[in-house]
Amino acid sequence: MRIGEIAQRAGVSTKTIRYYESIGLLPEPPRSGNGYRDFQVGASDRLEFIRDAQAAGLTLKEIASIIELRDQGRSTCRHVVSLLDGHLDELDRHISSLEKTRTKLSALRERARGLDPASCTDPNRCQTISLVSESHATGS
Repeated sequence: MRIGEIAQRAGVSTKTIRYYESIGLLPEPPRSGNGYRDFQVGASDRLEFIRDAQAAGLTLKEIASIIELRDQGRSTCRHVVSLLDGHLDELDRHISSLEKTRTKLSALRERARGLDPASCTDPNRCQTISLVSESHATGS
C-alpha cells in the first residue's frame, strides 16, 4: 500500500506518517522498486492506535512507550492505566486551579460593579485591577 492510501485509511496526513517514521513510532516500510514506501495493512492499525491514543490525551512519548512494550510482546494494560491515572490527576489539578481562578474573577467582577467609574483617575490603570494589586500587596 502506498503512503497516500494508508494515510486515507488511517485518517492521518502523509506528512504525519513521515513524521511518525522519523521519531520511530512507525517503522520505516520497505520500498518498492520505484522507491515508493510499501506499507502493510498492520501499519494502518498502528496509525489508528496512535490517533486514538492521542485523542485520549496521551503524548507521543507515552504512545511510544506503549508501542515499545507491545513490540517486545509485553502486556501494556497496566502501563496504559498508569498513564491514564497520571493524566486524570493532572486534569483534576487543572480543574481545581480553574475553579479557584473562576472564584477570584467572579469576586473581582462583583467588586467592580460597586465601584464608581468617576473615581477612576489613574490614566494608566483601571481601578478594578488596581484594587487586585493592592489587595495582594496588603495580603487581603
